[in-house]
Amino acid sequence: MHPIYLASASPRRSALLQQIAVPHQVLIPDMDESRLAAETPAAYVVRLACAKAQRVWQQLTPEQRQPVLAADTTVALGNDIFGKPQHRRDAVAMLQRLSGVTHQVFTGVAVCHAGGVQHALSVSDVTMRTLTVAECEAYWDSGEPQDKAGGYAVQGLAATFIREIKGSYSGVMGLPLYETSQLLAALGWSVAQASNDPKTVTGKGVVSV
Repeated sequence: MHPIYLASASPRRSALLQQIAVPHQVLIPDMDESRLAAETPAAYVVRLACAKAQRVWQQLTPEQRQPVLAADTTVALGNDIFGKPQHRRDAVAMLQRLSGVTHQVFTGVAVCHAGGVQHALSVSDVTMRTLTVAECEAYWDSGEPQDKAGGYAVQGLAATFIREIKGSYSGVMGLPLYETSQLLAALGWSVAQASNDPKTVTGKGVVSV
């Protein structure tokens, strides 16, 4: 499989693609990520994932075009969406709402290619233990939650907050590898191919489009 494009600035998504040996180059789309009125969390992440993939595809010349993979993740409690915290007080408020309850993490994944756009949705239930305000404040001070949807990173210090996950751990990180691999398999990628191909290295280019 030729290298694909990853339409995301997230180093975690790039690392997850490297984990399954998908060669890729990062291109960052300039997108308005505002939620539409009455849009559900599931519809929101799928729409944005498709839009990001299409935006990068449209910016490529015919000679440059290879499949474009994009994803979008949001943390939701009921119909309320938790984005990236703006400041310490915002992060603490988010974590206090998530404290002691089960919330959902929605991740939409899309691949745009010459044949159109295919997408998939991952939904995971995440249950946090009860958190004190002091714990939330100390976690913010660590610097980890400042660019994370919902104000936490499952793969970091916040692992100590999470009592249970039902669903996709990689989906909570930002790129569900099962759904991603199924989309890529339709384009010819396979685990066997990746494991036997010494050229499956990640491209270094990062460009905003």
